[in-house]
Amino acid sequence: MKPRPSIAIVTDSTADIPNELLDHYEIHMVNNYIMIDGKSFEDRKDLTREEFYAALPRMKTFPTTATASSGTYQSLYEQLLSQGKEIILSIHISGRLSGILNAASAAASSFANRVKVIDSQSVSMGLGFQVLAAAEAVREGLGFEEILNLLAELRKRIKLVAMLDTIEYLHRSGRVSWARARLGELLRIKPFVEVLNGQVLSLGETRTYQKGFARLVEILRRIDPIEKLAILHTNAEDRAQQLLEEVKDISPKQVLTVNVTSVIGSHVGPNGLGFTAILKQS
Repeated sequence: MKPRPSIAIVTDSTADIPNELLDHYEIHMVNNYIMIDGKSFEDRKDLTREEFYAALPRMKTFPTTATASSGTYQSLYEQLLSQGKEIILSIHISGRLSGILNAASAAASSFANRVKVIDSQSVSMGLGFQVLAAAEAVREGLGFEEILNLLAELRKRIKLVAMLDTIEYLHRSGRVSWARARLGELLRIKPFVEVLNGQVLSLGETRTYQKGFARLVEILRRIDPIEKLAILHTNAEDRAQQLLEEVKDISPKQVLTVNVTSVIGSHVGPNGLGFTAILKQS
């Protein structure tokens, strides 16, 4: 029987995977950057998420984000291949939302078929759960094509929904056309968004946080049974714990609570609350 190739898993810091899981599965993460008042801060290194979200409402200029260069990805791919890895799976945020996929793809072009770049069509733990599934599959000895098929199937079962505290940051980011068009009417309400097929879609809005919270709970109960769950927030730990407590009867045994990376948070603002769920196979 032909031995399985040695596979490395690479992703970027929008995946929101906790450090302990990165270490456990030997996942290689490339950090992105946040630009604040002309200064560059490396995600996960130079500025904590708590510090960033606390300062965000007071920033005089809107922070911008930048991907690591294609050269950074190329250097990492070269390093992993020189260490004996035969194939690299590089899994990233939706190409519709960021230039990260382009940077990784440009780097991969130097390595023929040894580096496969995958568009997760998601973000945060919608991406993170795919990366973890790939890493688990490598541990279990699955082959390259088997892992690709597994990820394609998994993407169909991902549900990522969030309630933003305001649409202001999404509007200012300029990444979502419907947010630009509707700013005036939405400033005083809580917009709901879903990441689906790589796009940020509007799910409407609620007038109060309490009604929005109840809607998140209702959505989670409607999509049950749930295989995996991550509660997402942008520096709103209390709200995240409240949501987790409200749905603990339908939650898996292990639930991740994630303070979303500042690279995403700069586009959605503080005090957001949501979830990424993997639905059980029917």
